[in-house]
Amino acid sequence: MVSFIILHYKNIKDTIECIESINKLVNKEKSIIVVDNNTLSTQEEKSILKLTNDLIKLTINEGFARGNNAGCEYAIKKYNPDFLCVINNDTVINQKKFIDKIYEAYNKTNFDIMGPKIITEGDSVNPFYAYSTLEEINNKIKYHKKLIKIYSNKYLIFLLNIYMNIKHLFIKRKKLINGETSEFNVALHGCALIFSKKYYKKYKNVFYPETFLYHEEEFLDYRRRRDNLITYYNSNLEIYHKEGSSLNETFKEKNNYDKLIFRNKEIVKSLELLKKVIQDNTKI
Repeated sequence: MVSFIILHYKNIKDTIECIESINKLVNKEKSIIVVDNNTLSTQEEKSILKLTNDLIKLTINEGFARGNNAGCEYAIKKYNPDFLCVINNDTVINQKKFIDKIYEAYNKTNFDIMGPKIITEGDSVNPFYAYSTLEEINNKIKYHKKLIKIYSNKYLIFLLNIYMNIKHLFIKRKKLINGETSEFNVALHGCALIFSKKYYKKYKNVFYPETFLYHEEEFLDYRRRRDNLITYYNSNLEIYHKEGSSLNETFKEKNNYDKLIFRNKEIVKSLELLKKVIQDNTKI
């Protein structure tokens, strides 16, 4: 049994497409649990219940980690699955034997956490580069705090746009790509993560629950390094990721800089927490 956990936040069209792609997968028993971060209308709820009976409606927006933890806890209690497949609602699985490939990979690797190749126009790729040193975390905190100040000031935004336009004339942004070959013991992107039973039996929560949004990957990678977990990037497993559609939907009627300020504030909160966890060598 593979339990798929889909965290829904607005963007019902994407969530429906994600569920439908899972329902088309062949072989092996599966369950689909949708966790609503308090955004579904009555009609949208009915649409989801036509595709799966497992819908968790949270009373407030719990964010990424706690929302997914609620879905994982439900799946474990109800289904006791071999694997928890936690995927963003803006993903689509087109590999019909996706589930078979999970079992095949586990039989070969005995992984705790596995991540697929991510087909995307954005930057969500595997292996994922995770911040792990206090120096780089401190530098990133300073960087994102600086961005918050810029995005809060119209004059600074104007100067930033001039700078970026000039920069792009001379420096082409390098597109991130997935690794060509499978790889052990690397950080994995959070848009699609497969957790084995041996992993979820080790921890009270699948995700460290203190973050709201962003950098959940670093906390999982901290667990990997601290607890000697086996992570596995599987280049033969694929998922399509639209990237960022829920956040875009949230801020579609607002100034784009409101989205950027929100994003950078949440990043700073997560990085400050990561810094403390690493400094204290906390078991999470």
